[in-house]
Amino acid sequence: MMAYLEESLTKVGARVTLQHDATGKKANLWASLGPEVDGGVILSGHSDVVPVEDQDWTTDPFTLVEKDGLLYGRGTCDMKGFIAACIALAPDFAKLDLKRPIHFAFTYDEETACLGAQALVKMLAKSPVKPAIALIGEPTEMRVIEGHKGCCEYTTRFTGLEGHGSNPNAGVNAVEYAVLYVSKLLELREGLKSRAPEGSRFDPPWTTINIGGLHGGVAHNVIVGKAEVDWEFRPVQATDYDYVTTEITRYATQELLPKMQAIHPEAAIHTETLGEVAGLEPMEINAARDLLAELTGANSADVVSFGTEAGLFQSIGIDAVVCGPGSIAQAHKPDEFVAKDQLAACIKILEGVAHRLTQ
Repeated sequence: MMAYLEESLTKVGARVTLQHDATGKKANLWASLGPEVDGGVILSGHSDVVPVEDQDWTTDPFTLVEKDGLLYGRGTCDMKGFIAACIALAPDFAKLDLKRPIHFAFTYDEETACLGAQALVKMLAKSPVKPAIALIGEPTEMRVIEGHKGCCEYTTRFTGLEGHGSNPNAGVNAVEYAVLYVSKLLELREGLKSRAPEGSRFDPPWTTINIGGLHGGVAHNVIVGKAEVDWEFRPVQATDYDYVTTEITRYATQELLPKMQAIHPEAAIHTETLGEVAGLEPMEINAARDLLAELTGANSADVVSFGTEAGLFQSIGIDAVVCGPGSIAQAHKPDEFVAKDQLAACIKILEGVAHRLTQ
């Protein structure tokens, strides 16, 4: 797909760079039309989709199906409809007398801790050309979104000591300590409700914690030697990030681990950070929000709880806003779709953005 996008944009005269990951099998695409000057607009979308396994689709998820003004297929809403609109308009953009550039940023692994975007913003931070605005086309039903929570994802692994279930005290049951760890996370989750910032616009207004999985064990009568917990939290403020990470680390190292190592000195608890993606902080001054509000006619901007790559662009000094076709309610579900009238609205807005860059 990235090769196709590279070819499509190169044909209309864009300057295209592919930034590969360590395996060489995935890549970000960065492309530009117009002069190589500061002040351009980034049109940003992610190329990956979530799996379809164990989902009950009524159509082939990887064959586009149109019915009653809706386009069905995996990723149509999240967020290949937006990318398609960008590519469809690229030939028109190339014909404009642009005074500032239009940049295309299509990333890999957004669904896996925004790994591609994290690599991309590191590259952009070193670039001599500084874009001013980033438009992230995640599905918002074309509503203007100026803020969202962060997303921090982890897997915590417990190494205990196996043994026969008839003598629990002779081993270190990794699952039991993993359960205690989960219980502490749930305790922190309840405490976060009282830490919600005054006037928070998020739903829910506080930082949330979710347990995505607890794995371990081989048989009913075996003390479990290895277990792991998949978990994530979505901070609404930096102090909550510090609070959660400090408290759960203290609990693991000062309370759980000493008990485990008293029986088995080699027992261990290790946490792997899959990704820590910054939220998009609503700002009093935000040129991206103001531009999209003007083009859409919106009188205000909203916030959402789901995460995007917008906060990464904001972290390197680029004003960011989220606005794209489709509804997040359709994303990641069977029979995902985007409405054709949503795509039409998106195209109109993108044309408006490009026109502003000719002035």
